Amino acid sequence: MKTILVVDDEPKIVKLARDYLEHAGMNVVTAGDGKSALAVARSEKPDLIVLDLGLPQMDGLDVTRALRKESNVPIIMLTARGEETDKLVGLELGADDYIVKPFSPKELVARVRAVLRRLESMNVQAEIIRAADLLLDVPRMRVTVGGRDTELTPTEFQLLATLAREPGRIFTRAQLLDVVRGVSFDSYERAIDAHVKNIRRKIEPNVREPRYILSVYGVGYKFADK
Repeated sequence: MKTILVVDDEPKIVKLARDYLEHAGMNVVTAGDGKSALAVARSEKPDLIVLDLGLPQMDGLDVTRALRKESNVPIIMLTARGEETDKLVGLELGADDYIVKPFSPKELVARVRAVLRRLESMNVQAEIIRAADLLLDVPRMRVTVGGRDTELTPTEFQLLATLAREPGRIFTRAQLLDVVRGVSFDSYERAIDAHVKNIRRKIEPNVREPRYILSVYGVGYKFADK
């Protein structure tokens, strides 16, 4: 049984999320503020975290920063409408997805399941992808660049693996959203740009002149075929 940590300072939202996730067969633990969220995450080791950005004292972005220093646990952010900047910052910090409040609890369950399925699918594919000095060990979700281990979040890893499997193929942002989300919803294509920016920062020798992930103006991205 998968354990989900739900973090929100609104008891009604926590109860709603808990009820639906538990009905879907998941174990749910909760926290009402950022500091408690970190403590519960460290003690319970959840499989996924649903994290509100607008938390008291220590907000969701600060919690994400702290978590990403010690864990690649998938994070789905809860955001208020109009917080586009916060969405992008959260994604660049390593969040995997976001849901805008007010949200449908059924959509929350679908998003959680999609992220967990993505993790499981990566774990069963016995696959090694090599490109120049970049190596992706898919079942172990391990990336090395020039022999040096590089930490990617699950979403970042899935994006990189998808591009690297087909060097030279141009992927639109919408196609990449379908790959990493696996659930139908209104696309937020700038999220892909945020994830790619983060991947480049981690794997590219020079982010201003990318060697691996190349931009295709007006379309999307491709992995270098040389």
